[in-house]
Amino acid sequence: MPTVVKCPTCQAGVTWSEQSPNRPFCSKRCQLIDLGEWSFENNKISTAVTSDTQMSVQDQQEMIEDIEAMLAKNDESFFN
Repeated sequence: MPTVVKCPTCQAGVTWSEQSPNRPFCSKRCQLIDLGEWSFENNKISTAVTSDTQMSVQDQQEMIEDIEAMLAKNDESFFN
């Protein structure tokens, strides 16, 4: 029996399968409505950032250097 979930936007039933390309949303429209809610900051992740989850300045700098090194390895077609 296929799994049926509720669309987060309109609460319509959505079959969780390959035939539902917008899952968990019932349609592209509901997917875009949800995206708009996030972009207007009407939706938020409510967990506060704690010192355990914050990165040190040194860790941040190392991550930036790693990303820059990965980008430098790619050829120009990567940015097109």
